[in-house]
Amino acid sequence: MVPAGGLLPDVLPTDRLGPTGMPVPAVREPLRRLHDRRNAVNVAVTWIEPTVVLGLVCRATPRLPLAMALAVWALAFVWQGRTFARLSILGHEAAHRLLFSNRRANDWVGAWLCDYPAFVPFEAYRRQHMAHHRDELGPDEPDLNLYLGYPSGRSSLLRKLRRDATGVSGWKNLRPLFLALGRPSARQFALRIIAVQAVLFLAMGTASGRWWLWPALWLAPWLTVWRVFNRLRGIAEHGGMEHSADRRRTTHVVRQTWLARTFIVPFNTGWHLAHHTDMGVPFQNLPALHRELVESGWVTDGIEYRNYTALWKALAAERPMEGRR
Repeated sequence: MVPAGGLLPDVLPTDRLGPTGMPVPAVREPLRRLHDRRNAVNVAVTWIEPTVVLGLVCRATPRLPLAMALAVWALAFVWQGRTFARLSILGHEAAHRLLFSNRRANDWVGAWLCDYPAFVPFEAYRRQHMAHHRDELGPDEPDLNLYLGYPSGRSSLLRKLRRDATGVSGWKNLRPLFLALGRPSARQFALRIIAVQAVLFLAMGTASGRWWLWPALWLAPWLTVWRVFNRLRGIAEHGGMEHSADRRRTTHVVRQTWLARTFIVPFNTGWHLAHHTDMGVPFQNLPALHRELVESGWVTDGIEYRNYTALWKALAAERPMEGRR
């Protein structure tokens, strides 16, 4: 999965980029400018969108034939995967302190309005994610098991996705929340997540008159649809790559499409090599940083996948016999 050396020209540093691809200070300063108002709107829309969708579904489906009503509920179920993708990336921005310039507001919104609703312990996630950035795919990489073993073969990848789609992986990720209740150091964070979920349960049930709305269209999509989306995004970022000081060998480059950006990689998170080149650049400015990397000659067409489907097919290819155990 790692690009051949001939596809990785040694062109750095330049007058605009340093030896690792990070922009020089004069270029970096505007790229690191935060967007407080735009992010306030992004957080609001991320909550307004599922509220409107679920509200319309609840009002419309009683008037529809059963088959059509079930189809509408199924579409809403899948659409909730997009909600968790958006909450996850906004929480990721907050973990990098890129959501708001006021740190207290950044951390409060990132925790209570983004991560806790998505069952993510904000404080632990920040520590883990910074470890990921310090040394991608290195010995202390917290997500190493997600990225190793690719190309995996089609049956192996489908088996993983089947576990995701049926809730097996989701329960594996949810179980630590309950175990944390027994650990004094983690209990307060687990209780915060449970408290937020209780508020959502009550709010959804009261507003809709359907007590089952939270388990059916919040918890269940998180356990299933979101796990599939999250795996597809994660392996598209670093699957099958290697530990290296050259981030072109740790992180894939994929041409962005509107469909992928809608469901899998919202908020420009698909420009992932740019993010790892300078993790202090907010998501709004990642396309501009990516252009800098391309114009310098450091990122070439030869290492870019034309879309995510092409990359997933490569990740699902059979491994060479000498690479198997």
